[in-house]
Amino acid sequence: MVRLILIGLLSGFFFSSTFVLNRIMSLSGGHWVWSASLRYAYMILFLTVWLLVFRGTAAFARTMGLFFNHLAFWVAVGSIGFGAFYALICFSADYAPGWIVATTWQFTIIATLVVLSAFGRRFPRRIWLFSTIVFAGVFLVNLSQAGAVDSAELIKGALPVLIAAFCYPIGNQMVWEAKTGHGRLPDISDPMLEHPFAKVLLMSLGSVPFWILLVVVTAPPPPVGGQIVNTALVALFSGVMATSLFLFARNESKTGSQLAAVDATQSSEVIFALAGEILIIGAAPPNALGVLGIVVTGAGLALFVRFQETSA
Repeated sequence: MVRLILIGLLSGFFFSSTFVLNRIMSLSGGHWVWSASLRYAYMILFLTVWLLVFRGTAAFARTMGLFFNHLAFWVAVGSIGFGAFYALICFSADYAPGWIVATTWQFTIIATLVVLSAFGRRFPRRIWLFSTIVFAGVFLVNLSQAGAVDSAELIKGALPVLIAAFCYPIGNQMVWEAKTGHGRLPDISDPMLEHPFAKVLLMSLGSVPFWILLVVVTAPPPPVGGQIVNTALVALFSGVMATSLFLFARNESKTGSQLAAVDATQSSEVIFALAGEILIIGAAPPNALGVLGIVVTGAGLALFVRFQETSA
């Protein structure tokens, strides 16, 4: 169990690079559109190489066949689950420190419950209580910045993340529904979707039209030199290393409590992002209200784990 938690914490460390590096690129003048779109360009490259090397040309060809046979579906889920989600995350980095974005991102726990409910899933009432506690922590973190920044900037830093928190589970749940043949979505019950990197590649490819349209509409200036390197690092650390470690820990979990504990380790992104910004960027530490918000958010996540342990 300790081993799984340590692996989960390591994945949280690599995931936190997204928030820190996005903030670095923003402060250095890099446009948020390139911070978002270049990451997925690298992701497509890395995942394609990974599939070809470790699964062979047959698996890659089968994945591409799935993509072109259901092109409209993958463009839809890729645009929502990856495109809109990450564009909003990168946009918020222009207006809020990475640790605030990371904390606000924990709202995805509530958003996921709402999305799953919309797809017909039901949950015990206490789950909604725990979600409310997490939301209270997120609110306190953002409130702690109310006196430090203009209210309009605070909204621009927090609201996009809250919307992104819905986009990500919507895209992923649409894939799950299609994989299991539920609802009005196309039936894509192919074994390749059981492979996480094939699924990520399909959604990444589906997001390409979104990125092209976004670049055309916003017409950003050329990316700065550091931005090209940093987006590659985000793709490698967060998209490949963190995802691999996290999925490995989840797959090794044998009980519901172990699975819940691994999922809860991702809240460590907040601490790692905060430490990274203080050490690398020289950001100011959070005030007392910000610390309280982090603690409340962590308490809500801990209650999720405790509930899973008692109901396993």
